[in-house]
Amino acid sequence: MGKKLVMAQKRGETRALCLGVAMVLCAVITYYILGTTMLPLYQKSVWTQESMCHLIETNIRDQEHLEGKKVPQYPCLWVNVSSVGRWAVLYHTEDTRDRNQQCSYIPGSLDNYQMARADVEKVRAKLHERRVFDCFSTTRENETSVLYQRLYGPQTLLFSLFWPTFLLTGGLLVIAMVKINQSLSILAAQK
Repeated sequence: MGKKLVMAQKRGETRALCLGVAMVLCAVITYYILGTTMLPLYQKSVWTQESMCHLIETNIRDQEHLEGKKVPQYPCLWVNVSSVGRWAVLYHTEDTRDRNQQCSYIPGSLDNYQMARADVEKVRAKLHERRVFDCFSTTRENETSVLYQRLYGPQTLLFSLFWPTFLLTGGLLVIAMVKINQSLSILAAQK
């Protein structure tokens, strides 16, 4: 009976040890992926200066308002603000600025024109309600654009690192508990 109990205990310890090692390996792989994707984007982001933006004007542009320029087939919200004592164009995120510099906001669903137009109208109404809001600018002197929301800010980085850290801590605790259990069972067997 005692030998069967020891064998079952060893199998359970082995499984728990494998679980802990697997958790640690998954955390290390996740850290590597985040380190090669999120961290460079966070470090390259120049939108670090928080400031207050005052709404000057908003304009919804359709294709006919942008004649002579190559434009996408969706409504385009254009927002002018006053920030840090100068006029600037407000962009929703870094990606919005990179995708189309003629639009401050690009709707989420571009398949249905009417839904996209309603989305743009809703965002425009929210901006008109607030009039003054937080925004992010760069420290460059000649930059005439600001961001409403940073995609690669410190909160995003910390949130991305939370689960791998939780996984790593859990895996190390499982390994530590198995090792403590093994050493205590050896001590108990010696007495």
